[in-house]
Amino acid sequence: MAQIKKTMFGDLFNIKEKIEKAKQEVFDTKQRLDKVYVDKTSACGNISVSVTANKQVREIRIAEIPGNKENLAEILTRTLNEALEEAGKIQEVELKNAFVKHLPDIPGLNHLF
Repeated sequence: MAQIKKTMFGDLFNIKEKIEKAKQEVFDTKQRLDKVYVDKTSACGNISVSVTANKQVREIRIAEIPGNKENLAEILTRTLNEALEEAGKIQEVELKNAFVKHLPDIPGLNHLF
């Protein structure tokens, strides 16, 4: 019985260590994602945006203002949303991989993240 408890607690401490490593990996990945860029250009080609994989806007470039302010706002919003959606997908995959790679292979665990 004592052996079972010792093994059980030993595994608990090992999991805690793995979770700490996973947290550090996630932190490092978030920092790396600040240097991963997603660039999008509007369909009309007049507006380009650049965002980080952490979904921060880096740059907005407007070559020519297309029509009126409402048209500009609509095109800019659509282009930014496309870039941020792609950045979000990259971020999700990278953070999930960073966290799961340090944890034991428990069936269904990767679906939690």
